[in-house]
Amino acid sequence: MTSATPVIVYPPNETGGRRVRIDGQILGTAYSLHDLTVFLQHAGLEGWDDLDVAGTDLIEWRGGGPEVWTH
Repeated sequence: MTSATPVIVYPPNETGGRRVRIDGQILGTAYSLHDLTVFLQHAGLEGWDDLDVAGTDLIEWRGGGPEVWTH
């Protein structure tokens, strides 16, 4: 994954999960910042931790930032 790849984290659903889309492809549903970090590591951001993910400008957060995981 490069810095030009759009990452979108959608608002929490009824169960608290947030869909994660990278470069137009839905990777799955994250239920925590750690889940999102794992998705991004698999997409090429190896070595990133939760703090890196929470502080990056690569992610478009919809319906709340990295601290919002409930509906």
